[in-house]
Amino acid sequence: MTDHLNDDDYAQKLNPASYHVLREKGTEPPFSGQLLTNHQDGNYCCSACGRIVFNSKTKFDSGSGWPSFYEPENRSAVRLLEDNTQGLHRVEVACANCGSHLGHVFDDAADQPGGKRYCINSVALDFKRPV
Repeated sequence: MTDHLNDDDYAQKLNPASYHVLREKGTEPPFSGQLLTNHQDGNYCCSACGRIVFNSKTKFDSGSGWPSFYEPENRSAVRLLEDNTQGLHRVEVACANCGSHLGHVFDDAADQPGGKRYCINSVALDFKRPV
């Protein structure tokens, strides 16, 4: 990780909903995120540090209520971590740069390349159109 901010810095930088998801590993309510129905071309960046983590070319409508992607921008953009909280075995998706929680990845997208669904919270992302 190359980002050196602490939680107090993030509390000042982020709105409460983003802080809860990114730094406290929360989840936004399904179908509530502003990026869920975004269909513009561009990059999705970590809201905490600005690193590009996903591209619109890999975004698809999973029907889950959260923005979904079939792969990250590149393998080094995210870290995959074991998550055994809430009595479940899941794989957490975290920003490789700052360690912030983005969402989870599931093996339930058989209709997508690679079969993966990166289920990501809208408040964990900033959308940037190409210049």
